[in-house]
Amino acid sequence: MTTDDPIALVPEVSEVTESAETSEAVGAAAPETSAGDSSDSERPDPDLGRKPGPGGGPRLSNVWVYNGRAYDLTDWISKHPGGEFFIGRTKNRDITSIIGSYHKDPARIARMLERYSLDREAVIEDVHPKANAPDFLFKDGFDSWRDTPRYDFSRKDDLLHAVKTRLSAPEMVSKVKRMDRIFDVVAITLFLAYLAVQGLRLYDTSWMPLPLFVLLMVLLRSSLAGVGHYAIHRAQKGWNKIFVNAFDMNYVALSFVTADGHALLHHPHTQSEVDIKKNVFTFMMDLPRLWRIPIHTLHKFGHTITGMIIRMLEICKLTRQVGIADMYGSWKGGLPHFIGAFGMRFLLLGEMVVFLVAGDFWAWLLQFIATLWISTFLVVASHDFDLDTDEIESDTDDWAVNQVEQAYDLKVLGNRYVDCFLSAGLSSHRVHHVVPYQRSGFSNIATENVLREESAKFGVEWLPAKSFFTDRLPKQVNVYLIAKSRPAQENQWGFFREHFSPSALKTCGDYTIKGFTGIGTV
Repeated sequence: MTTDDPIALVPEVSEVTESAETSEAVGAAAPETSAGDSSDSERPDPDLGRKPGPGGGPRLSNVWVYNGRAYDLTDWISKHPGGEFFIGRTKNRDITSIIGSYHKDPARIARMLERYSLDREAVIEDVHPKANAPDFLFKDGFDSWRDTPRYDFSRKDDLLHAVKTRLSAPEMVSKVKRMDRIFDVVAITLFLAYLAVQGLRLYDTSWMPLPLFVLLMVLLRSSLAGVGHYAIHRAQKGWNKIFVNAFDMNYVALSFVTADGHALLHHPHTQSEVDIKKNVFTFMMDLPRLWRIPIHTLHKFGHTITGMIIRMLEICKLTRQVGIADMYGSWKGGLPHFIGAFGMRFLLLGEMVVFLVAGDFWAWLLQFIATLWISTFLVVASHDFDLDTDEIESDTDDWAVNQVEQAYDLKVLGNRYVDCFLSAGLSSHRVHHVVPYQRSGFSNIATENVLREESAKFGVEWLPAKSFFTDRLPKQVNVYLIAKSRPAQENQWGFFREHFSPSALKTCGDYTIKGFTGIGTV
């Protein structure tokens, strides 16, 4: 995923004093809301009767909600095998789908949670209305208590259990581990190649001609972003807290906080109103269509130069205010995450400075623009993010079936192992969504037959992988680049007013400034 940045999904500072136990009269459990069951016209008042805390903000205590019950996992933050971040970040959320999707044996986790039980049903004050994320990421009237999809992960006859049963076979476990090791070797090789390509260009431009340099940087940056993508899904422990920042290599995201928006909001709640990934790529649609490419590019240039560093400093300040214990358990747990994040931002900025000093700034700028736009479209190619939630058909309460139906596998060159990197890790995307705890794209490819065969038993159609260049990219260009700006569509403006009205020009100016201050799109 700041108070104004779609990816800076850090805890909002609120005066948290009173226990939610004093508010049990509000309700005994969250309403039964299934995926796809949310209509704006049917929604009651957005606050749902939630009692405000001091200063008018949410009244929250140290509560995590699982299957409608309240738990205090504060003492578990520093003990979580998957890393402190994922527990600390989910306070005041319903974590049912997170536990069900990210753990091989949710039943065992449920038994472990009982030692932290508060022995009561969850109440509305236990859940932050906007999941501790900026309000504007969600539709008007969104409330996490009501609008978080709920699935029954205890069922033994669903697709997820069928897949996990087959993947637990010893030969499959061994195969997955082997593929993970190969993936790691390739990842290291790609990083060395990334350093070598830049070094050759800086040493002697004749050794690395400009067209070849730009092409290789696009391929390598996208590939390394794919490495970072899977690092986000690994345990956030030790060195991985540093490696996860490779997700920033393509200039699109800020992995310092995207681990939350991607792993904890997007994956468990795909294409629902909780899925903020649907929203963060459409902010450029406020820009007039002819100004969209240059202004968004300048906006992201600002993010690279100053914006994301400013944002991280604010996150550091906010983390100290909220309490490092609530985020990482201790400074020892959080420091590698901070070091890796700042190290990556200074690396990206330092590369630009080096090319500027070497008199080869235009080479850096060309690879920046090409990488940014190709990577942006790659990231949004794996789902129909341009569709509204109510346009997406979801007539199943089987979580894994929903994941298969809402995700696309992506084809770039046609070889899945090569495409695993070129697509930023999305070549076997449906497996990735059904078993997001797998550690690499190679292990997803190796287990794809299992998911395909089990899906067939559940009557789920297995569609061919979609080509990025011939299928997804043309549609995205039409949606994101050619379409009228959102204000022009809403107000039925003509071409001239869309591009030259005072409000349109102001939008362009504000969007540019927000880039340099770290606010706005991912």
